[in-house]
Amino acid sequence: MNIRFFAAAAAATGVEEQQLDLATLDSTKAFTLADLSELLVTSFPVSASAHTPPLAQVLTRCSFLINEVSTRDLSAPLRAGDVVDVLPPFAGG
Repeated sequence: MNIRFFAAAAAATGVEEQQLDLATLDSTKAFTLADLSELLVTSFPVSASAHTPPLAQVLTRCSFLINEVSTRDLSAPLRAGDVVDVLPPFAGG
């Protein structure tokens, strides 16, 4: 799975993309967007930017795209090969 971070999410993590191999996770249940969010908060506990809040705070305002389809359903299952975009609110038009 490929996770792509944009705007404040990229600033908080210090990366624009991260690969996640679902096969390395020891789980008998489906891996969901909520599970991914929890894993990301654990992986990035402090912000990489002095001007950006930690990812845990940024994620509360984010929307997500799974394979280019918008979702806010945190119970959405994720699969190997999925692309998940983490999108904080954007200003402008």
